[in-house]
Amino acid sequence: MSLQLDFPAVLERWPNFLAGAALTLELAAFATVLGALFGTLAAVGRGSRSPLIAGACKGYVETIRNTPLLVQIFLVYFGLASLGLKFSAFTVAVAALTINVGAYTAEIMRAGFEAIPRGQIEAAEGLALSRLQIYWHIILLPAIEKVYPALTSQFVLLMLASSVCSQISAEELTAVANYIQSDTYRAFETYIIVAVLYVILSLVMRAGFWGLGLVLFPRRRRLGTPL
Repeated sequence: MSLQLDFPAVLERWPNFLAGAALTLELAAFATVLGALFGTLAAVGRGSRSPLIAGACKGYVETIRNTPLLVQIFLVYFGLASLGLKFSAFTVAVAALTINVGAYTAEIMRAGFEAIPRGQIEAAEGLALSRLQIYWHIILLPAIEKVYPALTSQFVLLMLASSVCSQISAEELTAVANYIQSDTYRAFETYIIVAVLYVILSLVMRAGFWGLGLVLFPRRRRLGTPL
């Protein structure tokens, strides 16, 4: 039995593939921005002097990191519906992805905060900088610079993990592939194309983060430090 591939029958659906890829990037973009903010706040909360705030942030991080993303998506999707709140599949997907990546971002940012030498903070205090100035210039920005490669890798993984959003009918790339292979009966060819598209999307995101890193951290560019 010989394998006969028929890519033209699948590639004629290229507008659908492009629409799915665009939605995948849109999901990743929204979740990346919101997750970075949410995760940073959670990392700050974990270092709070309030046991209640620190405990709540730790509980959130541990719960999310020890449950599957698909289960989290279903909890958000069906949980909101049971409360009578109706949102589009895209909105629910962004919310679930944000909650998920926020937990991983919190741990990465916490590592960045802990890497800041205490002496730098004490020196800033000796210069009579305000708490806001110290936190922004001495703690937050240097911490982000230290963990930037790990953050960008996590956000690329988020984009790849967004494929499970097809389970709630979000019209991203994997969902589009499911429809196409069911119409063409060319599952192998369809998923080969989808795999190639995911590789391209990953490279595009990595290139974008690399360029952003050059803008945000020009010192690394001058020193030749990899981002």
